[in-house]
Amino acid sequence: MLLTLFKTIKYMGYVFGLLLLLILLYMLAAYILPKISVNSSKANKTADIEIYIITNGVHTDLVLPIKNNEMDWSKVIKFENTLSKDTLMKYIAFGWGDKGFYLETPNWSDLKVSIAFKAMFYLGKSAMHTTFYKEMNENGACIKIKISKSEYAMLINYISESFQRDASGEVIHIKNHSYGDNDAFYEAKRVYGLFYTCNTWANDGLKSCGQKACLWTPFDKGIFYQYRK
Repeated sequence: MLLTLFKTIKYMGYVFGLLLLLILLYMLAAYILPKISVNSSKANKTADIEIYIITNGVHTDLVLPIKNNEMDWSKVIKFENTLSKDTLMKYIAFGWGDKGFYLETPNWSDLKVSIAFKAMFYLGKSAMHTTFYKEMNENGACIKIKISKSEYAMLINYISESFQRDASGEVIHIKNHSYGDNDAFYEAKRVYGLFYTCNTWANDGLKSCGQKACLWTPFDKGIFYQYRK
């Protein structure tokens, strides 16, 4: 009996030790890899399109002009799908993330262990959160980036390919869900997890169009580190 108990405790010790090691390795990677830059930071003389990255302190959105010669996002993301239906907006923010977390956790106080567990271990689905803005104000949580038309075309493709679409090719609106008057949710591709978070998606978006980005990051701080240093 004592021998069995000893073996059980020893086994649990191994499991706990391995789990602790994995957590430490993850945190180490999350600290080091975001500081490694990819893509050149040299100024592009043809960069005349302004985009933004914004953070709420946890999550990064990519913000684009609603309409220019290259793309009219209002034909894809309808104003009518927001509560305000305000057509005077000038910018649209895209934020990819776990669907369960997005729809069932409007506030941190609403977070459930089951939702967090599914999100961390690739067990849920994803959604795209879109938010319209009338203006963007640069500050510590909002940084402007100027890109060229060819770079913008690559970013358009990256974001467009992140949406799920119906048989007619339209993005799929998730009805009766919003955080405010000017936002809406849509079905998205891929699955959220420990190694592919909302910030990983945003960081990969910057990579896709040749902008400064982290080698890898699960957190918003890595992305903003690249533009504040």
